[in-house]
Amino acid sequence: MQIVITEDGSSSVYLPELNEHYHSTHGAIQESAHVFIENGLKKIIGDQIVILEIGFGTGLNALLSLQYAIKNNLRISYYSLEKFPVDQSIWRQLNFAELLNDHLAVQFEKLHTCNWETMVSIHPNFEIMKVKTDLVDFSAEPDFYDLIFFDAFGPDKQPEMWIESHLQMLFHSQKSQGVFTTYCAKGEVRRRLQRSGYVVSRLPGPPGKREMLNGVKP
Repeated sequence: MQIVITEDGSSSVYLPELNEHYHSTHGAIQESAHVFIENGLKKIIGDQIVILEIGFGTGLNALLSLQYAIKNNLRISYYSLEKFPVDQSIWRQLNFAELLNDHLAVQFEKLHTCNWETMVSIHPNFEIMKVKTDLVDFSAEPDFYDLIFFDAFGPDKQPEMWIESHLQMLFHSQKSQGVFTTYCAKGEVRRRLQRSGYVVSRLPGPPGKREMLNGVKP
């Protein structure tokens, strides 16, 4: 793993064995904020929100969600899957908390150092359960999540994560009017989401990407 600096000044991680970055090189914070906050979290009505994230990775999506919960006085329960956690020597070099400038350094460290497989309170507005697995081996209970952040590596890098049976399981795990959001905009992924039951929209993507996908459970 290698630390890289993206165009908005925020860090990302490069994985040479997959030739893949954890975040967009056009701007890590910009991408996550656009895909998962602006077109995900902000669409959920209510002050108690349950989120499932596919791919904890650097912890950026969790940190942005925590920041949003504090600013908007929401209560978020955040579940995140990650089979291969980023090593401490890597995540300690990431500059997200510094750039967000909301005194989030302590919370960012807690997100990474808290115990796995148990719900942990990071802040009165935010609790997290990290599960050391990937979607292939995960089974979700039905009608539970308000919002799904699908942030696995792309279908060309991790095709097993994007198969239709997994997307169907996620659909059934969501409450009515639940939102599924992902940076991916591939036509086959859109069709799989539609066949799984979602009403799917193509939305403008983050900087450097033309489109992204949103799904809503009717």
